[in-house]
Formats: sequence, structure tokens, C-alpha cells
Amino acid sequence: MLAGVASSIPHRAANTFEPVLLGFQLPKYIRGKKKKEEIVMDGTRPELHFVFMNYDPEYERLRSNKTKRGAHELDLYLSRKHEEVLAKNLQAGTYRKTLSLVIVDGFAVEITDDQANVLRSAEEVRIVEKNQELA
Repeated sequence: MLAGVASSIPHRAANTFEPVLLGFQLPKYIRGKKKKEEIVMDGTRPELHFVFMNYDPEYERLRSNKTKRGAHELDLYLSRKHEEVLAKNLQAGTYRKTLSLVIVDGFAVEITDDQANVLRSAEEVRIVEKNQELA
């Protein structure tokens, strides 16, 4: 589970701390405070999940190219690949991909628990974990 890897680190100005997960700063709209009326635990409200992909030799090949062009190609490849996995397995308009992770072949997406179960059964997907905010 991802709960153990979240931490706070100094960010930009002294004495300010921002939540970080796996070395990535989450955008403000993801880490913002939720209103009480928004908190529903029935699995029908979309929540942030992290999806990590199975081994992909093309990802490994592109990742080994340390040039600016290679980094750009890797970004494009992963973004397209992650969008294709979502489009293939989930109904359009029912999810929102928030970011692709380059260091690991994965992405963050706002989906319901039922949609997370669908992705867990996808051939290309290794693991799907719900984001767990630490108090």
C-alpha cells in the first residue's frame, strides 16, 4: 500500500511543507481539503487511485535514452499508453487522469472503487491502489 511512502518535505519557501508521494508533489486540487458533505464512503464517488503497469520493454528502452528528446518521447509514449488503457477498460467521461508517472510506469486517476476493480483485472495493469491521505 502507498500509505507508508507519503511524507512532507520542505518546498520552495522556508518553513512550508507540501505532501509528496513517491517523490512527486501532488497538484493542489488533489491535496486540497475536502468539505464534510463531499466525504462519501460508498464507493460510488470518484477518488484518486494510483495505477502501476506491468513490465513494458518499450518503456524500458525509452527510459534508457537520457537526452531531452528521449525524455519527451517517453512522456508522450506513457501519456498515450495510459490514456489507451483507460479508454479500453472504462467508459469515456467516467474518469479523470490527473498525472502520468515517469520514474515508474504508472498514473493517477480519479475513479470509483468499481472502476478500480475493472482496472485490476486488465492485462496491462500490475496494481491499483487508492490514495490514502495521512492526517
